[in-house]
Amino acid sequence: MSSNTTTESAATPARSANHYVAPIEETPLVSVDAVNVSEKKSNLWIDAWRDLRRRPLFWISSALILLVVIVALFPWLFTQTPPNDECFLANSNGAPTEGHPLGFTKQGCDIYARIIDGTATSLSVGFIVLVLTTFLGLIFGAFAGFYGGWVDSVLSRVGDIFFSIPYILAAVVIMSVLSQYRSVWSISLAIGLFAWPSTARVLRSEILRVKSADYVMASTALGVSKFKILLKHVLPNSIAPVIVITAISLAAAIVAEATLSYLGVGLGGSVMSWGNDINQAQNDLRTAPQTLIYPSLALSITVFAFIMLSELVRDALDPKARALR
Repeated sequence: MSSNTTTESAATPARSANHYVAPIEETPLVSVDAVNVSEKKSNLWIDAWRDLRRRPLFWISSALILLVVIVALFPWLFTQTPPNDECFLANSNGAPTEGHPLGFTKQGCDIYARIIDGTATSLSVGFIVLVLTTFLGLIFGAFAGFYGGWVDSVLSRVGDIFFSIPYILAAVVIMSVLSQYRSVWSISLAIGLFAWPSTARVLRSEILRVKSADYVMASTALGVSKFKILLKHVLPNSIAPVIVITAISLAAAIVAEATLSYLGVGLGGSVMSWGNDINQAQNDLRTAPQTLIYPSLALSITVFAFIMLSELVRDALDPKARALR
């Protein structure tokens, strides 16, 4: 029985399936995977710029910052009155007059001229602290996050020591010790030497995220040195949060200088500074409020502009925040 079945199956020809092929006219060839060269280029920074330029607050904050920088660099374009040389007690706490739109201080000095001249001091402190904190933060954060191991342990513990000391308190102690050497550089170093750990922490956490990316692994497999990978691939892709925090650090440094000068341990009284003017005007708040209000207003507007710009840049560099708008 089985042999007959085998013979019949061998004699039966194998069935072939019919395949339907559509005519070429009905299925035109298209380049599905072709690259659209007319499409706009896009990356993190281009997308951030496209988002920023559509926001009015970006242009407002940028205009305010540009105005403050121009005032600091070219004060003679805004006033011809010397801030200290033309002070007359007859004008003590005087009201605004022609050529003196904001009135006079207790010593009879022009408030407007002192504010214009003090802009350079406040911005100088802010930018020096910015450079110092960014430099130290990049070194400590980059090496700690990328190399890991004992390097991370040592650098992170050093950062924790400095982070545990409030930089305002440290600056008060340093400026009290260096009372004979008060200057823009000394107060900037006193603030900057203790304000960098926050930048280092942010950069370290970002580098820990970026260094596990595929392009870093590919560079390692190709035999590229670690230091070169850090400089060419990891650091450029981790710098975005640092840019945001540096703008905030600059605003914080301006406030710190004003705070130290207000407490009497900042810049000397002969140096034009918004903090010095606020310190000298605090006792005349009831009798001559303009001597305190106008320097405080200049300080507030400047700090507000930098903080607002940093917030806008942070949102622009965050794809999730852009998607929610």
